[in-house]
Amino acid sequence: MTNSLPAPLAPALSPAQRRQIINVVRRAARAEILPRFRKLAAGDIRTKADDADLVTDADIAAEAMIARALQIAFPHALVIGEEAATDKPEILDQIGQAQLAFHIDPVDGTWNFAKGLHTFGVIIAATRYGQPVFGLIYDPVSDDWAIASEETEAQLQRPIGPAETLKVSMGKPLEDLTGLLPLWLFPKDKQAQIAATLPGFASVTSLRCSAHEYRMVAQGHVDFTLSASLNSWDHAAGALICAQAGAHVEMLDGGDYSAARQHGYLLVAPDKITWNKLRKTFAFLLAETDGGADMASS
Repeated sequence: MTNSLPAPLAPALSPAQRRQIINVVRRAARAEILPRFRKLAAGDIRTKADDADLVTDADIAAEAMIARALQIAFPHALVIGEEAATDKPEILDQIGQAQLAFHIDPVDGTWNFAKGLHTFGVIIAATRYGQPVFGLIYDPVSDDWAIASEETEAQLQRPIGPAETLKVSMGKPLEDLTGLLPLWLFPKDKQAQIAATLPGFASVTSLRCSAHEYRMVAQGHVDFTLSASLNSWDHAAGALICAQAGAHVEMLDGGDYSAARQHGYLLVAPDKITWNKLRKTFAFLLAETDGGADMASS
């Protein structure tokens, strides 16, 4: 995915359909997410893969509400929710063949949400045969959203007032770059090498929330992101929004980003020149891991 995506024969979603999705997400936040914020009992929070991978009653209820509304509005679309895919991961194999698929992260940044922190959001993406064609990242606390489609620029919108056009930062030397990189999600045998690169940047951190990380990049507040866990509900919307805000979005191995791809590294940078510098810095990640899994070709 480069700075702008090629125009399709027809838009995947009309302006009215995009507004409908925004309304659905805002209703779900008001009905299922915000009433539970800072009010979760111990039994409302559960673990999935590990103690840091959480799911709450808000995730389950919001996903059900959003998925139901999308399935009614788009009866022929493939609808993939994070929590549903956890139970039935085989549904991910259908992404590349789906003419229209929706990807739902009902509460992105669940760890933050469960700890009472405001850094969480709702992510909705639409893809055509795996390629992002619509992205929405909603902040329930602020009631605003970053949005883009294949034929529209990235914007920050609010219920009242003019939209703000989003623009990524300017390219700069590596030592001046700020980045977002969740170190713990990378292969264990690569983490020490990754950590050794970090002093070469101005700063690198993580928000534990893809929604706000991509919003930060699209707004030009942070320069780059590098991701290792390619769940489509985390990245499809943000990849499109950042690309439409001017970023260079590409897999570290040089391939185009696709929501159908489940392994590899996604690098988002302000421009191609900066992307190439970062790619050279992190090229060691493309070597075969100690476990024998070649992340570059998976």
